[in-house]
Amino acid sequence: MHSVFKAAGIAALALAAVVALPALTRSQPASAPHSAWKATHRVVIQVTQNDPAVMNMALNNTENLVKYYKDKGEPLQVELVAYGAGLNMVRDDTSPVKDRLAAIAGGMKNVTFDGCGKTLTAQSKQENKDIKLIPEAHIVTTGIARIVELQEQGWTYVRP
Repeated sequence: MHSVFKAAGIAALALAAVVALPALTRSQPASAPHSAWKATHRVVIQVTQNDPAVMNMALNNTENLVKYYKDKGEPLQVELVAYGAGLNMVRDDTSPVKDRLAAIAGGMKNVTFDGCGKTLTAQSKQENKDIKLIPEAHIVTTGIARIVELQEQGWTYVRP
């Protein structure tokens, strides 16, 4: 009988540890009360189509997220990753949403834009010209790998 109570006690301790583990692994400041601390929402949005409607949907999603979490007083980071045919979104010479990207980048410091370096190199070679990205975009080595890395870090993946 004693071993049954001992086993039940060990099980209860294990359950308590599992329940407490997520709270212990957060990067919450030790001095901040839990109710005052809010985790940063992190969202990666993939753009792989050369379609202005898809690009605008991705930007609508971005603006809606920024407004929603700003109104709630919660921090947010959004990273849009364009590769394949979607690289046209951040190409300086072809972007149908260039002005909108500049406005978002200027007013929403928590939003970043990435363009795939491998796609950029392939398109430059195919078109026999040096292609530049818009000034607001960063080049990442591989767009799909960037998305994988962000997801492995706990980012939420969205594809419009």
